[in-house]
Amino acid sequence: MSSRRGFVKNMAAILGTASVHTMIESALSSGIKAASIENLAMDEELRASDQIFWNWVRDSFTVSRNIINLNNGGVSPQPKITQDAQDKYNRMSNEAPSYYMWRIIDAGREPLRENLAQLAGCSPEEIAINRNSTEGLNTIIFGLNLRKGDEIVMSNFDYPNMNNAWNQRAKRDGVILKKAILPLPLDNDESIVKLYTDLFTSKTKIVHLTHIINWTGQIIPVRKIADEAHKRGIEVIVDGAHSFAHLEYKIPELGADYFGTSLHKWLCAPFGSGLMYIKKEKIKNVWALLSSDEPDGDNIRKFESLGTRSFAKEMAIGYSLDFHNMITTKRKQERLHYLKSYWATRVLDNPKVYMNTSLKPEFSCALANFGIKGMTGSEIDQKLFSKYKIHTVAIKHEHFDGVRVTPNIYTNEEDLDKLVQAINEISV
Repeated sequence: MSSRRGFVKNMAAILGTASVHTMIESALSSGIKAASIENLAMDEELRASDQIFWNWVRDSFTVSRNIINLNNGGVSPQPKITQDAQDKYNRMSNEAPSYYMWRIIDAGREPLRENLAQLAGCSPEEIAINRNSTEGLNTIIFGLNLRKGDEIVMSNFDYPNMNNAWNQRAKRDGVILKKAILPLPLDNDESIVKLYTDLFTSKTKIVHLTHIINWTGQIIPVRKIADEAHKRGIEVIVDGAHSFAHLEYKIPELGADYFGTSLHKWLCAPFGSGLMYIKKEKIKNVWALLSSDEPDGDNIRKFESLGTRSFAKEMAIGYSLDFHNMITTKRKQERLHYLKSYWATRVLDNPKVYMNTSLKPEFSCALANFGIKGMTGSEIDQKLFSKYKIHTVAIKHEHFDGVRVTPNIYTNEEDLDKLVQAINEISV
């Protein structure tokens, strides 16, 4: 009982601040903090391959002993401190739900909003906390005032849930969808920009951009396209599902008017947690998707009228956020690019292996897609798992067929050595 009371007292004090930093400081071992300081003093190449620091990071997760998980693109695990925090918040909620959940735990929503805004580089009044990219981007897509004949520019590689949302608006409201056909992989910004801008007309109202394409890991030059769009009075929606807390940037630097991401991907936050950004002056232009007393108002909180939800999960986001800030986005991006290059460059000398992803750091980071001549992606994926217990994901698109490999910061070189060996063996 004294332990629970201590947790409640600690949490109540912390919820009155802008961070759970004091709790995460005590949760993190002195070892990882010392290793982090030493790692920061190294140059970029050494930082990314420093086994001492990254082994401490690996030990901060509950990594499976049964499989090698190289499909972190869809969803990522949470560090132990986040799992423990969510469990504690959930247990406390169940002692007196309407009191602890609504009056105590949910008091942390505004401090959490401030912390997320700090990472995003924007005002807290531009951040809504939700469940995932689909919820955020669908809220925007369905909430914008668009009319029959308005044109939307997209690409042939946007995420299915966003495609479905736009298809519904086309069917229901008569908007016209125009798709840039991207011959991936691409490693030239200007050619990518031109594929989008060639579709702009006086009727174009929105350009929908997927920052990192989930199928292959291709990074799209969002800011360059956004600048061209804004010159023509076109608004910009950015799907940042795979780029937030993965690439080093602040949301306003992208030139996005609207942005959605999933925090359970690269921030390693609890499953079913997300973030939506809307420029302050644009909030009033987006109708709330769910009930709100001011659905056309300019308060970002109108998008959070979800009713009862897991407040324990939402408050545990703060632990993942502080864990991420300890590592920093810069170091994470360096490490993820290093891991991708580590395995991909080691299979390139195999004449049967080909890449569906540019390996240049400007055009991909953690995610990469490969194929083996004479095999389907599904066949490769099945053999990797059945024989080697390596979990990846087969990707079959109209323009290619391959396997996506997505390590995360807890992945080590030994995992990837096993992947390289497996690819070479099954390609024989």
